[in-house]
This record gives sequence, structure tokens and C-alpha cells, in this order.
Amino acid sequence: MRKLKTPGLLSKRILKGVCHMQKEILEVLKKNSRITVEELAVMLNREAQDIKAAIADLEEKGIIIAYNTVIDWEKAECDIVTAYIEVKVTPQRGQGFDRVAERIYQYPQVVACSLMSGGFDLFVVVEGKTMKEVALFVAEKLAPIEYVLSCATHFVLKKYKDNGVIFNKPCKDEREAVVL
Repeated sequence: MRKLKTPGLLSKRILKGVCHMQKEILEVLKKNSRITVEELAVMLNREAQDIKAAIADLEEKGIIIAYNTVIDWEKAECDIVTAYIEVKVTPQRGQGFDRVAERIYQYPQVVACSLMSGGFDLFVVVEGKTMKEVALFVAEKLAPIEYVLSCATHFVLKKYKDNGVIFNKPCKDEREAVVL
């Protein structure tokens, strides 16, 4: 039976309300959400029923929210433009940044929205078919939102790593050099 080799990031975090087995399950699912309950049971030296119940509990508690796939759109030959947008916002009394963030993340073009520390307030990830489409979204939808002070848009030219997955991993040449 295989066990986890090294503790990952999740086991270094303090997860309140999550038992040790659930932490191990989260660690494995973070790397491979397609793993079967049976494979997880073997890896963690547990019964499949226990794994299934633990996953159901994590889903019910809202700890596991979704199972996503990392896609290399360039290899799929799909034209998708990604932009990282720094948004400065005036916080609202009693609401902080939440109300503005909620308005922003409701748009289907918005892939991610996070409150940040530093020189800007919200970090927004937007996807579209073209740079023009993303630029129009920022100009016509995002920038005019009440309490949005400014937007700085950065277009992604090439992805090297996303969600812990390296794109276009270079092949290591295992051949030996021969000198004549």
C-alpha cells in the first residue's frame, strides 16, 4: 500500500474542523481530482467507505467546492485571452470591499476575484476571445462600476505554470555526450 511521500502545503496549514484523514484526502485531491475512491483508500491505507464518507463531509461543509481541470488552451488551439486586472476600490461603510467584489465576480468573463494587500485592492482574472473583447469588458463593464477608482490591465502572453502544473515541461536529454 502506498502512502503520501511528503506532507504538502495543506498539511502545513491549520484546518479547523478537518481531521487528519481529511487533510490527507485534500492533499491528494488537490493534485489529482480524478483519483478514484478506491485508489485513495489504497494510498491512505483506509477503507473505501471511510474515504467516501469523508469526501461527502468535506463537500457538505463547503470545503471541497469544485473539481477543476487545468487546460493548456494554446495546445488545444483555442483562442482564449487572459488578463490580470488590478482594481482600486473605495470601500463601502459596513461592507468593505465585499459588495464591489460581488458585483465584479458575477460577470461570466471573470474567472477569479480576490481581495489583496498592497498597491491595489482587488485582483481580477478575466478571460475573453480577443484582447479587444477583454479591453471592452474593462472599459464598459468593470471601470464604470460605482466605487471602482481605477483598473490596470495586464494581458497574459504565455503561461508557464498554473495551479501547480508546469506547461511545456522541457524534456531532459538523457543522452551522454561523446567527444572524439
